[in-house]
Parts: sequence; C-alpha cells; structure tokens
Amino acid sequence: MGSVTFEDAVNAAMRLEAQARTRRYIKLSAWAALAVAALWYSAHQIKFSLAAVIHGVPFMWDFITRLFPPDLGYLTVLGGATVETVQIAIWGTLLAIIFSIPLAFLGARNTSPHIVVFHLTRLLLNSLRAINELVFALIFVSAVGLGPFAGVLAVALHATGMLAKFCAEEIEGVDKGQVEAQMATGASRMQVILFGVAPQIVPQFIGYAIYRLDVSIRSATVLGLVGAGGLGFSLIQTMKLFKYHQTATCILVIFLLVLISDWICGKLRRRVI
Repeated sequence: MGSVTFEDAVNAAMRLEAQARTRRYIKLSAWAALAVAALWYSAHQIKFSLAAVIHGVPFMWDFITRLFPPDLGYLTVLGGATVETVQIAIWGTLLAIIFSIPLAFLGARNTSPHIVVFHLTRLLLNSLRAINELVFALIFVSAVGLGPFAGVLAVALHATGMLAKFCAEEIEGVDKGQVEAQMATGASRMQVILFGVAPQIVPQFIGYAIYRLDVSIRSATVLGLVGAGGLGFSLIQTMKLFKYHQTATCILVIFLLVLISDWICGKLRRRVI
C-alpha cells in the first residue's frame, strides 16, 4: 500500500468535517420541522387566528370607548381599596420572606440535612409556585372568609415558593472556599451556614425580596376578583354593574399603583445591591 501524503490526510479530514456538518444540518432541520409541526398543531388546537382578532377589533374598540371618560369622582371610593392592596402585598411579601429563609436552606443540596429533606422541600416549593395566587385566594376565602386576609395568605404562599427556590439556587452557588475555610477551623454545621453561606447570599436575597414585593403589588390588584380584597374587588363590581367609567378609574389607579411600585422597587434595588 502506498504511503498517505499530508494532502490526502487533509482532504480526508475535510471530508469528515463536511459529513459531520451535513449530519448536524439534517438533524437541526429535522428538529426545526418537528417544532414547526408541533406549533402548527397547537395553534390549531387553541384556535389561534389573526383573522378572529381583526374581526373583533370593532368590538374591542366599542368596549374601550365605553370606558371614557373615567369617573374621577370615584377616586375617593378607591382610596381605601388602594391602601388595602398595598397592605396585602407588603404583608404577603413579609410572611414569604420569613417562611422562605428556612425552606431555602432545606431546599439547597449543600445545606439540606438529608437528600430526602431536599427532595421533599423542592417538591413543596414547586407546588407553591405552580398554584396561582387566585387559586390560593379561592381556597383561603373559603377558609377565613372574604376580605384582605385571604389575599395576604395567597400572596404569601405563592411568593414563598418563588423566594425560597431562588434563594436555594443562590446557596448552591456560593463560594466553596469560604465554606471549606470555616469547616477547617472546626466550625459546626450551623456556624458554617450562618457565617460561611448566609453572608454570601444576603444581597441577592434582598434583591429577590424587593422584586417579589413589586410582583406582589401587581398580584394583589386582582385578588379582589375572587373576594380577597383590594382594588380587584372594586374592578369586578363596577364591571358587573356596567359602570364602565368607574371601571376605567379602577384601571387607571391600578396602572398608577404599579408604575409607582416599580419606580420605588427600582430605587430600593439600586440602593441595596
């Protein structure tokens, strides 16, 4: 057999590379075609139709025109509901912060006392995040009755799932060098957590808590739809009574409240982090 020249080796390598690129292209094309087919099928299942939207524009426009002008005199009635909405968000977030701290350490692999505890805690956190605040509000309204307390509990549970999950992921990503240094000095497990892990995640946790407060205010504005107090109750009542000018006032107040909360939370984040 003749010896293989350098040029032959280069050509063979180029052919192999071309074949590999072709296989990758075929695989990518197959996945893309499968994704397009799945999207087309799901669009058909949910009756996705731009024509329906275009056909419904006159009806949407008719509803929007019924909202104007807003009944600004209704602002005096909404003052208490606005304060109640903010109170629901603050208390819900505060309770979530208290609940999420121990759950975060139990739900992190490097601080959980046992793998079973870790998986059970993660299952609990996923369950809390999977259930919407409105569903929680319905449950608590049946338990504690109509009013803002049900809204506080609903916000608290859902927010706990989010805060604890994010915090647990931050705990798993801490600098192991500091933890090992603490362990080398003979520190106990609790001392390692308090002085080696916790200081590393405090800024991130504060940032998540502030963000969650912003989200909780948005959520609290609609909990009244199921009787859990706040602006949502006024919103649904005015719509049921066809008082659309007052409905517009409710929407305007909700928009301003969310705008202000976003500005305040942004300021807090920049100051703290």
